[in-house]
Amino acid sequence: MRQTTFATALAFAAAGVMMAGAAEARDQIRIVGSSTVYPFTTAVAEQLGKTGGVKTPVVESTGTGGGMKLFCAGVGVEHPDATNASRRMKKSELEQCLNNGVKDVVELTVGYDGISLAQSKQGPAMKLTLPQLFLAVAKEVPGPDGKLIPNPYKTWSDIDKSLPNVKIEVLGPPPTSGTRDALHELLLEKGAEGVPALAALKKSDPKAFERMWKSIREDGAYVEAGENDNLIVQKLIANKNAFGIFGFSFLEENTAKLRGVPLDGVVPTYENITDGKYPGSRLLYVYVKKQHVGIVPGIDKFVAEFVSDKAIGEDGYLARKGLVTLPKSEAEKVRKAVSDMRTLSLDNLGS
Repeated sequence: MRQTTFATALAFAAAGVMMAGAAEARDQIRIVGSSTVYPFTTAVAEQLGKTGGVKTPVVESTGTGGGMKLFCAGVGVEHPDATNASRRMKKSELEQCLNNGVKDVVELTVGYDGISLAQSKQGPAMKLTLPQLFLAVAKEVPGPDGKLIPNPYKTWSDIDKSLPNVKIEVLGPPPTSGTRDALHELLLEKGAEGVPALAALKKSDPKAFERMWKSIREDGAYVEAGENDNLIVQKLIANKNAFGIFGFSFLEENTAKLRGVPLDGVVPTYENITDGKYPGSRLLYVYVKKQHVGIVPGIDKFVAEFVSDKAIGEDGYLARKGLVTLPKSEAEKVRKAVSDMRTLSLDNLGS
């Protein structure tokens, strides 16, 4: 009954919608966005191609920020139908959508992920605190007198004598990635707050504090590895002393060769992420352009497949690919919201 209601709502939403600037029709769904969500959306696309009676959707890994720009650029078959995101859409991004005529954006919350710090099992096992991680990758850190100086730390033991005397090399996401946003907000801001001199800076000059925890060093210790998280995995396997930052699913798929690094004593595991114990826990999203429904065939089926129990359920095929699934009650709320075709408004988004 719910699927019937969903399909009816979608068909009604599409009626009378003109695709501005569309030169010719497109018969294949196009999806862009987050590299973290990419493997899950690809699995849904492949399943839809096998059983949904439509062409397998094209999924591109452009990063969350890049995906939002493409998605919000306009309505018409020259623009993507959906975008993956490893963070929630920003208010400024929805404003961009609205300014470009993308007036009806449907949000799918598809599950959890954990921003994982990982290393090769061949390297020295590490346990880090959030302040130690911050001091390793920050552009500026407090000097002996408490004033900010360019990051002088070259090895982990420079930060703390209890850590190995190994060169700091962290491979991580670029600024266009939602994982980079979440790295800042979930891990680095908290890490900065744990450094006494920076906690004092937060009280005396909040804007300076914000600029500081959002700035990552550019001297080679932190390496922007692009939007391909599999590339980071391969580099960690090749370099036992390097560390990588990526979504939990990539760690889960490579546990034979990689280990998760505990942060503040908590290991990135399925249970710790769903319980909220792991500090890098975050929600993952897919955003769909309601105005394309009924114009590009199969969007309604794609959405229904993504939120189905066989996909995002506890024993669904996305869980087998590493998605940390939503609790049943939360999954039902998502299905109800999608069935009702609820669209985002500026009022319920943060900055």
